[in-house]
Amino acid sequence: MVRSFTSAAIEREVLDRLLDLARRAPSAGFSQGTHFVVLEGASEATRFWDITLPASERSGFPWPQLLDAPVIVLPLADPAAYTSRYAEADKAATGLDDADRWPVPYWTIDTAMAVMLLLLAAHDEGLGALFFGVFREETALRAALGIPGRLVLLGAVALGWPGPSDAPGGSAVRRPRRPLADVVHRGGW
Repeated sequence: MVRSFTSAAIEREVLDRLLDLARRAPSAGFSQGTHFVVLEGASEATRFWDITLPASERSGFPWPQLLDAPVIVLPLADPAAYTSRYAEADKAATGLDDADRWPVPYWTIDTAMAVMLLLLAAHDEGLGALFFGVFREETALRAALGIPGRLVLLGAVALGWPGPSDAPGGSAVRRPRRPLADVVHRGGW
């Protein structure tokens, strides 16, 4: 995860290639309920930050070069795409035509997989990327961008060319990764 970017643009062809790869993520029932709102260029990215992190609150922000990312992608999951798909004849017997009947919200899982593909594809292109939550002003952001209320916003992805950073690392820099033996349970728990 990169928290420092230059403001250099990402070519449209490169960005489209990344998004095309991301849309190929697994999709339950091939429901394809993932959407991306893509904010490109300084003016669109600035609009995102002006809503979610107003200029008056940026003085203490520990990663100021994060705001230089030339692209912000908002991944959205559409539960209705899944319930509609599972109301079709070949899936109707599952009874999953109502979102409340899904034991796990696969629309968010599938969209999260699309985000992971986007992050990996960006890395392969030599770009930096950061997935982060949108914890403030989601309602205002949705209104400004015309995002339908039925869609679930998973967070945001900043994309751009990595820049120099003297900003402090997050807790992940200081915290060791769990050993494989603590994560993998072979043959059962």
